[in-house]
Amino acid sequence: MLHAGADVLGPDDLVLHAATLRSASCLELCDAAVAGGFRGVTFYPTQIRRARASGLSLLDLRSALRERGLELADLDPLLNWMPGDDFASELSASEAEHYEVAEALGARSLNVAQAFRPRIEVDAAAEALAGVCDRAWEHGLIITLEYLPWAGIPDIATARAVVERCGRPNASLMVDTWHTFRGPSTEAQLAALPGKLVGSIQINDAPAEPAGDLLTETTTARLLPGEGAIPLERWIRMLDANGCRAPIGVEVFSDANDRLPPDEVARRCGDAARRVLESARGRR
Repeated sequence: MLHAGADVLGPDDLVLHAATLRSASCLELCDAAVAGGFRGVTFYPTQIRRARASGLSLLDLRSALRERGLELADLDPLLNWMPGDDFASELSASEAEHYEVAEALGARSLNVAQAFRPRIEVDAAAEALAGVCDRAWEHGLIITLEYLPWAGIPDIATARAVVERCGRPNASLMVDTWHTFRGPSTEAQLAALPGKLVGSIQINDAPAEPAGDLLTETTTARLLPGEGAIPLERWIRMLDANGCRAPIGVEVFSDANDRLPPDEVARRCGDAARRVLESARGRR
């Protein structure tokens, strides 16, 4: 069972992820989300910091969301959650920073990733995740654990083991279709994943074969849903059949999209995602 905050957004709701408009301001992202027909957005710590530096308060950002009829879905990412991790970049934020934003803006979930450690011990990861879940519960947050193909939690099976061993009601997985397609995850793992363990979904697409190293491709050359070789419709039907009620996020890191106006990118992403969902769910 997930936290009550999970009920705000559901499987028919689209979420525009910050990575899709990574150079946009919070307000530009919100306006683009409306233009693209999205119900929710996510913010990166960098975007929130820029907004505050420009003179906007967290209360101003909350008002901006409400005025546009938007929900703040994921806060993303929490990277330094396991003992010994010292990864730092402008993208990362502390738990305290995330919780401050969550309280002010009414966030639904906090996405956790183990980004660059090549191996993890499942029991140690589960213990650390349990601590994060307990603290996040006090702020009304779901925790989603995202698996990354190049890191110590590379696939659905490992992430599921950590979440289940963690034993917390607000612990779940983030299913990102790019990471699932490019990593060691299998369709059998996805088909066996109980829907109640999926807290959030990120859809995107990719060519059949990778171009260069995974980290470069995932951060610069993702495709819009339906433009590549990922079997999105089949995977969405699998998740639906397993009772997944998570909202559908669109996360498309793309250097090409970075050069386009935010509203245009959001419209393209929204239209592409709706076509995929309509096809998957037999509504066309």
